[in-house]
Amino acid sequence: MLTDVGGQLKAPVLSTPAMIAMMERNAALLAAEHLSDGQATVGFEVCVKHVAAAIDGAQCTVHARLREIADGRKLRFDVEVREGDRTIGVGTHERRVVSR
Repeated sequence: MLTDVGGQLKAPVLSTPAMIAMMERNAALLAAEHLSDGQATVGFEVCVKHVAAAIDGAQCTVHARLREIADGRKLRFDVEVREGDRTIGVGTHERRVVSR
């Protein structure tokens, strides 16, 4: 989950792809709690900003809030990664309900 950007940083930090994966997973788990049997969700849009570094060993928390359901199958989430009071990443994520 960490990167030193090919040796450009003195210490490894949380990578943007890993941060996005955490946001997507959190939204998917939240959605799964409310799906019918035979349904799942797939991610189709991510729009986030990685605004601060989280160093190796940081205790980050991920939050997802379902903001909207469009067309009965598009789930729009507000997502955020925090380390204590610091915002590490923030944005939106969309998932679509599909049949398994």
